[in-house]
Amino acid sequence: MKILVIGSGGREHAIIRRLAADRPAPELHAAPGNPGIAELATCHDVAVGDLDAQVSLARRLAPDLVVIGPEAPLVAGSADRLREAGFTVFGPSAAAARLEGSKSWAKEIMATAGVPTAASVTVTTLEELDAGLDRVNPLGDVPFVVKADGLAAGKGVVVTPERDGAIAHAQAVLAAGGSVVLEEFLDGPEVSLFCVSDGNRVLPLAPAQDFKRALDDDEGPNTGGMGAYSPLPWAPEDLVDEVIRTVARPTIDELAAREIPFVGVLYCGLALTSRGVRVVEFNARFGDPETQVVLERLASPFAPLLLAAAGGDLGDAPAPSWHESAAVTVVVACAGYPAETRTGDVITGLEATEGPATHVIHAGTARDEDGALRSAGGRVLSVVGTGEDLEAARALALAGAEAISLEGSHHRHDIARTAAQDAQAAQAAHPAPTPEDGSPA
Repeated sequence: MKILVIGSGGREHAIIRRLAADRPAPELHAAPGNPGIAELATCHDVAVGDLDAQVSLARRLAPDLVVIGPEAPLVAGSADRLREAGFTVFGPSAAAARLEGSKSWAKEIMATAGVPTAASVTVTTLEELDAGLDRVNPLGDVPFVVKADGLAAGKGVVVTPERDGAIAHAQAVLAAGGSVVLEEFLDGPEVSLFCVSDGNRVLPLAPAQDFKRALDDDEGPNTGGMGAYSPLPWAPEDLVDEVIRTVARPTIDELAAREIPFVGVLYCGLALTSRGVRVVEFNARFGDPETQVVLERLASPFAPLLLAAAGGDLGDAPAPSWHESAAVTVVVACAGYPAETRTGDVITGLEATEGPATHVIHAGTARDEDGALRSAGGRVLSVVGTGEDLEAARALALAGAEAISLEGSHHRHDIARTAAQDAQAAQAAHPAPTPEDGSPA
């Protein structure tokens, strides 16, 4: 099988890495790829936003499957263009990708489908701001949640206890010509669940949790994601079934009823609130950095699953199976991220991070003329560790992140810490039976 993956970030590196592990391994191509991807696939100098060049490349390569990683080309219609040219594509049409491209439209879909989500109001003028905040934050409830109604690379959301800060972010979005979605704050832990869809059927992958804030203990501004882990030992046993029943399937059904079949990954960003599961956001593609840990735990073949969905035939596809091991990823970001990011700094120390249970995913890297690896984006690298439990996995991921040398870089030190501590405490309180206890050996 020959597969072309569109994209150049950590998500696409993780996808290609997992595809390369299938047996037999497919022939892999990437456009444009990155230095890490280049070790596993043939990279082609085609920009993520150049839809004409993507079609031309696909015609030259004749892949059996095209996988579109980032949201921007999906919203721009890359999947439509490639399907019109006769290719099998894993990724939603531009119409379906509006679930991510327009938060207000996603709210409309959820309302019609009866999907539980945060109360919200969309405002388009400065005059509507105060009334809108009062509507979703009655009695002065805080924090305020303000979202740009469009693509913002994971950084268009501000969650703040300060009304002035909420207004300032909304004003900046409106001044740039956008609209703003104001939401009630959802309490409780957040969960990410990827649901593979063929337009009618849905198969869930393993849930994960990511960390959006830039600094330890959830301090600092929102980012595209500073780390993630899977599995979630604290999550309810029926969580995935509930999300499929109340969120994913109703959404896919509503889109199908509107003749907008969703083919690809529906990313369900969820909050487990005191009132039950609520949708925080939808994305129309794999999330980053959750993809790094979810695909690391995937035990069953990956390419056949994507091909079945792209071909509209998930009915006979077996449910994905999973390794028992835990996976944790820690993102190494460049100086200044997520505000004014600095690029072009030399990266060293990667060889110290590679091992049987540790690897590095490239997200924002490039080679200079002399072959040196340099930073080329805000989130530069993602170190993935695996272990028998979360504590073992996070120790490896953190050690790997510490071994990387990148001037001014920063990373979080608390990824999966609370979940690992809670799991260890639960195990200590309820140890496994031993032969001395009279149980079978």
